[in-house]
Amino acid sequence: MNTQYEVQLAKIGRSSGVPIWRSRERMLRVSMPRAVSGFERLLLVFGFLLLLLFVAVHIYTAIYSHSAIRAFWGTQSSSARVPATSSHRDLAIPDFRLWSQKRIEAYQTSLIVGVSGPLAVLRVPAINLEVPVLEGTDDLTLNRAVGHIEGTAVPREGGNIGIAGHRDGFFRGLKDIHVGDTMDLFSETGNSRYVVDEIVIVPPDDVSVLAPRSAPAVTLVTCYPFYFVGSAPLRYIVHATIIDPNNLATSGQSRSPAEEHGGQDSR
Repeated sequence: MNTQYEVQLAKIGRSSGVPIWRSRERMLRVSMPRAVSGFERLLLVFGFLLLLLFVAVHIYTAIYSHSAIRAFWGTQSSSARVPATSSHRDLAIPDFRLWSQKRIEAYQTSLIVGVSGPLAVLRVPAINLEVPVLEGTDDLTLNRAVGHIEGTAVPREGGNIGIAGHRDGFFRGLKDIHVGDTMDLFSETGNSRYVVDEIVIVPPDDVSVLAPRSAPAVTLVTCYPFYFVGSAPLRYIVHATIIDPNNLATSGQSRSPAEEHGGQDSR
């Protein structure tokens, strides 16, 4: 049985003296541009939606970064523990310049999921780093911030505080750290300053680097080499020992990262 479309073609063919297959070809030529035009519009709308999503993620990144650290510093302020000259609000947004594109995308994706508030804030003036320390070292945590290694000491407890971070993210700057550089750890229980006294490279199964040291310490852990393609085979370890266990807000020793970095000789 002929369809309505075929009947229409037959009528056109009879009235014009053109074979039916020619009429079919002409109708297809007319309808094809319309179909292509509709597909192009669909692609345009889809591209516009992707652009809106990209902008929204970047805006949310800035808002989250500011609010998470600002909330922490707000708690610190109420306890009179904030160094008067600290420039932490200026450093709330991560500096993506050294990050890999994959890690930037992972960080942005992680913002969709809610996480608990920071356990502490780590500041390393020599590499212009200020980052929340979250509990745990799962993928979501290390995409969002740096993570406290389970089983190691917690801030102000004494012992060796283990903190892990991605080599192509927040801890990329560790490649430029040196023995003698300082780092500050701010927590709700108090603030302490540490000095880097050892940098070592070890196999990934060497957990001895997290063992307690002779004095309270912080150990930063990331993968190595920093620009290795694929799964990095080694671990880059930065040991720092406490030098000021007192409250940094009252010790008068804490300056902004920009001030401390600018006051050092270039190396």
